[in-house]
Amino acid sequence: MAYLSDIEIAQSTEMKHIREIAKVAGVDEKYLEQYGNFKAKVDYALLNESDRKDGKLILVTAITPTPAGEGKTTTTIGLADGLKKIGKNVVVALREPSLGPVFGVKGGAAGGGYAQVVPMEDINLHFTGDFHAIGAANNLLAAMLDNHIYQGNALNIDPRRITWKRCVDMNDRQLRFVTDGLGGRVNGVPREDGYDITVASEIMAVFCLASSISDLKERLSRIVVAYTYDEKPVTAGDLKAVGAMAALLKDALKPNLVQTLEGTPAFVHGGPFANIAHGCNSVIATKMAMKLGDYAVTEAGFGADLGAEKFLDIKCRMAGLTPSAVVVVATVRALKMHGGTPKTELGAENLDSLEKGIPNLLRHVSNIKNVYKLPCVVAVNRFPTDTDAEIELVIEKCKALGVNVVLSTVWAEGGEGGRALAEEIVKLCEEPNDFSFSYDSELSIPEKIEAIVKKVYGGDGIIITPQAQKQIAQLASLGYDKMPICMAKTQYSFSDDATKLGAPEGFKVTVRNVKVSAGAGFIVALTGDIMTMPGLPKVPAAERIDVDDNGRISGLF
Repeated sequence: MAYLSDIEIAQSTEMKHIREIAKVAGVDEKYLEQYGNFKAKVDYALLNESDRKDGKLILVTAITPTPAGEGKTTTTIGLADGLKKIGKNVVVALREPSLGPVFGVKGGAAGGGYAQVVPMEDINLHFTGDFHAIGAANNLLAAMLDNHIYQGNALNIDPRRITWKRCVDMNDRQLRFVTDGLGGRVNGVPREDGYDITVASEIMAVFCLASSISDLKERLSRIVVAYTYDEKPVTAGDLKAVGAMAALLKDALKPNLVQTLEGTPAFVHGGPFANIAHGCNSVIATKMAMKLGDYAVTEAGFGADLGAEKFLDIKCRMAGLTPSAVVVVATVRALKMHGGTPKTELGAENLDSLEKGIPNLLRHVSNIKNVYKLPCVVAVNRFPTDTDAEIELVIEKCKALGVNVVLSTVWAEGGEGGRALAEEIVKLCEEPNDFSFSYDSELSIPEKIEAIVKKVYGGDGIIITPQAQKQIAQLASLGYDKMPICMAKTQYSFSDDATKLGAPEGFKVTVRNVKVSAGAGFIVALTGDIMTMPGLPKVPAAERIDVDDNGRISGLF
C-alpha cells in the first residue's frame, strides 16, 4: 500500500478560511490581522479585554528521544482533534519550526500523517515573518554594540568579553566562528565573532517568555551583551537599543492563528532551542489558547527531562501557569532502542529488550507524578509492527505506577485515533493536583542544579569545573543567582552522556560553564558542547524540496 507523504496529505485537505477558524475559537474580527486566507495574527489586546475564565492546560511531553521517533507534535495535534471529536472546545499551541532543520536533517515540523497543522508549507517556511523579526532585532543589537565601540567606546567595553553573537535562521557551520571588522579603520574594529541559529538567540527566549510589550521591553533592556574592562555587565538598555528592537518585534509578538487538518484552532508561535533555552511556544500564545478554549493543548521540546522540566520549572513559574494534566508520549520501537535493539531490528517482537527500555518511560512518568505532582497518562503511538504482547507489557508496567496507558493512532486516523486519549485527559483534568516545582528559586545556583540532577535525572550529584565555579561566583555577586536554571545538556540521555540510554544510575553531571540569560530571566548551566549553530548533513533535506509552475511545493517532508 502506497502511503501519502505528510505534504501530500496536507495539500489534499481543503482548509477553512481563517475567519471561520477565528469564529470557532471565539476571536472577534477586530482582533484579527489576516495574512492571506489561511493564517492570521491575533492582537494580544484580546488577553486584557476578555473576562472569560481560563481553560485547562494540558502538556504533551515524551520519553528520551531516539532516532526511532516518538511523534510528540503529532500526538499534541491528534489529541486536540480528539478532544474536538468528543465535543470539547479546544485550542492547540505549538512552536514554529526553524528553517535550519527544515532544510537540514529533520524536514518539516508541523505534525505528521492525519494530525497536522496547515498550511504546512507556510508554517515550515517564512510563515508570518516572526523569525526574521527576531533575527533583525538580534542583529540590530549586535550592530549597535560594535558601532558603540567604533565610535569611542564610552561604556568601556572589553572587545574580548563580548558575549552577544549575530544570528541567521539557517544551518551554516561556516559561520560558527568568524573574524570581522577587517579592512581598515573605517570598516570597524577587528574582533573574533560568531553566529547562532536564530532559535538559539536570547531574543527568541525573551520573545517567548514576554507577557506584553512592556514586559518585552523590560526583558530586552536586561540582556547582557558584554563586560567592561573592570568586569561590569553591559546591557542592551545601556546601548539604548531597546525601543528600536521592540519596534521590530511588536507585530511578531502577536500569536499566529492557523488550523489543524480537522479545523481545530491552533496557535503556532515562537520556538526557542530546547537545550540552550526552554523549548516552548510563547507565553502569550499559551495564555491565548487557555483564554479561548476550555482545553488548551501544548507541547515542550525533547524528552520530559528537558522540555517538561523547563516548561514546568521556568515557563509555568514565570507566567503563573498551573497545568491540569500531562501526556507522556512513547513508542514501543523507541523503548526497544533504549533497551539496546539496533534501529534495523525494531520491527521484530523483542520483549526482553522492551523490558530493559521501559525504565526510561517509568522515570519520566514518576517525575511528572511524584516530583511535579501532576496527573499523567502515557500515550503509546502504535506502529503496525508493535505486537499485542509488547503493548501489554507497557500497560502492565505503567499500571504498577498507577498510570493508565492509551493507544494513539492519530498519525493514521487523525482525531478519531485520539478519541480514547482525549477521554482519559478529560478525566485527569478533573483530578485535584498539587503542582510543585522541582526546586525553590531562592536556593543557590549549585543547589538548584543539583536538585534537577537528583530529582529529575536520577543522578547522584554534580561536578562543577573550576571555570564554572568562578562564573557562578561572579553571577551571584551581580545578583543573578535567584533565577531559575535552564539546563543545557544532551537530549539523548537522562545523564550528560548521550550513550547512556534507558534510565541510567550512579552518574554525576559535570557543569562546564554557567552563563546568564538576564533578559529571559534564567541561568544557563552547560553540561557539554551544546551546538548553537547546526550544520547541514551530507544530503540536506533542501536537495529534495522544489516548487512547480503553479507554486505548489514538494519534498517538504
